[in-house]
Amino acid sequence: MEKVINSYEGMYVVSLANGEEAAKATVAKFNDLIAANAEVIKIDDWGKRRFAYPIQDMNDGYYTVVTFKCDGNFPAELQRLMNIDESVLRAMVIRLEYDAAVKAAEAPAEEVATEDAPVEAAADAE
Repeated sequence: MEKVINSYEGMYVVSLANGEEAAKATVAKFNDLIAANAEVIKIDDWGKRRFAYPIQDMNDGYYTVVTFKCDGNFPAELQRLMNIDESVLRAMVIRLEYDAAVKAAEAPAEEVATEDAPVEAAADAE
């Protein structure tokens, strides 16, 4: 039986209580864990952001979003490990309904098309 490979997106917020260097170390630890067990499509490091409301008496956190592809067992284990780690304030792993690799390959083409449109319009106006 063939393993089913799905696309997932994991978002986690790391505490800045021990400093930004410690937060970056925790982010690197989880990014390495994901890379070792899955095919990483994209890592968005949002950095330090202010919360909408205090979480554990903190107003700021370090945000990271990782898009990856793997079999169905790893996301539950990743969620479990993030919940155990005390420096992770919030974490969520969801299965995406689309293939993240295909969408990531299409994204640059869409950006180029939107950038070219105003240039063509400006050329027509002359």
